[in-house]
Amino acid sequence: MENKPNLTMLTDFYELTMANGYFEAGMADDIAYFDMFFRRVPDGGGYAIMAGVDQLIDYLKNLHFTEDDIEYLRSKKMFCEEFLQYLRDFKFECDVWAVPEGTPIFPHEPIVTVRGPVMQAQFIETMVLLSINHQSLIATKANRIVRAAKGRGVMEFGTRRAHGAGAAIYGARAAYIGGCVGTACAIADRDHGITALGTMAHSWVQMYPDEYSAFKKYAEIYPDNCTLLVDTYNVLKSGVPAAIRVFKEMKPAKMGIRIDSGDVAYLTKKARKMLDDAGLFDCQIVVSNSLDEYIIRDVILEGACIDSFGVGERLITAKSEPVFGGVYKLVALETDGELIPKIKISENVEKITNPGFKHVYRLYDKKTGKARGDVITVADETVPEVEEYEIFDPNAVWKRTKIRDYYVRDLRVQLFDKGECVYESPSVDEIRDYCKAQIDTMWDETLRFENPQTYYVDLSQKLWDVKNRLLSEFAAEK
Repeated sequence: MENKPNLTMLTDFYELTMANGYFEAGMADDIAYFDMFFRRVPDGGGYAIMAGVDQLIDYLKNLHFTEDDIEYLRSKKMFCEEFLQYLRDFKFECDVWAVPEGTPIFPHEPIVTVRGPVMQAQFIETMVLLSINHQSLIATKANRIVRAAKGRGVMEFGTRRAHGAGAAIYGARAAYIGGCVGTACAIADRDHGITALGTMAHSWVQMYPDEYSAFKKYAEIYPDNCTLLVDTYNVLKSGVPAAIRVFKEMKPAKMGIRIDSGDVAYLTKKARKMLDDAGLFDCQIVVSNSLDEYIIRDVILEGACIDSFGVGERLITAKSEPVFGGVYKLVALETDGELIPKIKISENVEKITNPGFKHVYRLYDKKTGKARGDVITVADETVPEVEEYEIFDPNAVWKRTKIRDYYVRDLRVQLFDKGECVYESPSVDEIRDYCKAQIDTMWDETLRFENPQTYYVDLSQKLWDVKNRLLSEFAAEK
């Protein structure tokens, strides 16, 4: 992509004032560890989909402060000249780990970890959260909608309803990762290779004296792929009959009709019969109009004759729950090579953090290939592939079970080593295929829309001991 905007200053102002504060306090080179994680799956679902890593990498690769940035900060009269000079010569120096895009993720797992000079690690907080929160939200919503469609194609049609240009472009990318077959967003095709799809608007039909004339001209221009919008006036009385007439006369190589209003279950069943009676068995029926996973599920159960769906505003805005809620918290400091775990304590148990530098492992059943659960460990331990391994619920430690006949995968990869990118992002098609394969490792009970079975994310005994010690020390101080 050309003429990329410099997003270095897309940050919360307090991250700049804190960075200056660390600089003036002599803490500029103190090493800190920050985790990004989320606390709850949107829509009461059983899982979320990781997305946005590629955009985070692109941001971190291009961090630099322009002279305009420096002059703006100087004008605030809050930043010392030595700090401004540091920003002028800024070089990213952090290590970064993340769960790859397309992976099912769960609450409280460290899906991104940043290690480095505290003012750098703190400064990038906003863009870490912005990149991962937005795309993970849309990828998760898209995957729910795609699963509801039961193998029928889902097209992302939300560009004009997105919350701005970036949300439209990256939302289309995230929706594709989640399983959509393409997008209405042309720039997402140009820049990310996501197939652009579309038919016509009602205005095309209105420009002609009748639907037949409009459809015939469209078929002349697009004989290889002709999908006609049949609900401008009356779907069954004029739209479908006109489309049938054109298809029989023009014989396009690929034909379809789209219905964008009305009772789609009723209309598609009637339209399907009319098309079949005319011998147009290969004609596809596309439906749009404020769809989501629940409407799609219901109309399929009602016997709707639909080959694919165009889903717009409720996907691109994740309308039912438009906030992912990821947070970015300090979890450790490093002093003279010694790791000092840090914890945030709250009266709300959900907000108590897991301290220290950690790894996340996923345990799979060898016979079924299904995921049994995840285990978060301290950085210097692994989950062994032994005869049996005991896991326990960190919120109810008496709930323990022993897992046998399993194999283990480290969920995270390193993105940056001392500021240098060491990770090559897969193509968006590879991420999409990987996502589909990983969803297939989830149990059906976890994939339910309502009241899904809880997927367990456990702590290793060693990590639990560290957390419990910090909690006990805090309680003793009070």
